[in-house]
Amino acid sequence: MMSNLLLVAEIGRVVVVVGSIVAVFFVLLVFAVFARYFRLWIQSKTTGAGIGILDLVGMTIRHVNPAVITRTKIMAVQAGIGDKHGVTTRSLQAHYLAGGNVPLVVRALIAANKAKIDLDFKQATAIDLAGRNVLEAVQTSVYPKVIDCPAASAPKSFLDAIAKNGIQLMVRARVTVRANLAQLIGGATEETIIARVGEGIVSAIGSADTHGAVLENPDLISRRVLERRLDAQTAFEIVSIDIADIDVGENIGARLQVFQAQIHNRKANVRHFVQLFQPFDHDVADDLGVHLSLALCA
Repeated sequence: MMSNLLLVAEIGRVVVVVGSIVAVFFVLLVFAVFARYFRLWIQSKTTGAGIGILDLVGMTIRHVNPAVITRTKIMAVQAGIGDKHGVTTRSLQAHYLAGGNVPLVVRALIAANKAKIDLDFKQATAIDLAGRNVLEAVQTSVYPKVIDCPAASAPKSFLDAIAKNGIQLMVRARVTVRANLAQLIGGATEETIIARVGEGIVSAIGSADTHGAVLENPDLISRRVLERRLDAQTAFEIVSIDIADIDVGENIGARLQVFQAQIHNRKANVRHFVQLFQPFDHDVADDLGVHLSLALCA
């Protein structure tokens, strides 16, 4: 009987020791969790971001940076674009796990909201995951950017075109564009805009009767190019096309006329020499005509 009581007492002591160890471990674990997440939790609590301690622990387990999500959510809530705009804690984590730039997307949404631009969270994350800078796109929608045509990196610093009277004109243009958020995914880039505008300018000058008409009214080029809607299926909307510089080049028509006259004279000389040798020997005359013709072509 006595041994049984001692055994029960011993088991009780073991249970107390184990329980104490578990309790201490649990307290230390809770303390460690609070020590790690307490600051983020307090920030979330005081700003109304709605992120709890368990949410922060779950982020760590899912390999999501709690600090990035919490501070981004706080930024969104403070700017007035919280859960009702689709910026939820879960959606932020999903975009983070997809490899997106969460703070950049939220900053873009804030800028769009302030500028009264229609942009929702789903569209912004899609643009971000497509590799486009969504914040830059929103800023370009608010403040249009200017593109040089031709581009600064192009081999030539001007576009050359020839009017109907044969005079060459050398032109540089500046294209003002605004980002088209609806076409940002899959839409053509700046290079396409530059190529299309360049082609339109060359075509407009080529359809002018004289180079003087273009020099007197450079806006004629801009109007004709804008009428062609060159921004279709691109990520930009063309606001304006301004002719920055226009110079007169060579008289290509006159050069062609001189070249054609030289060819005509050479042909006449060939015929003259052939006629001189025809009374003597037809074979020699034929060979001479062939050789002179080849020399003329060369």
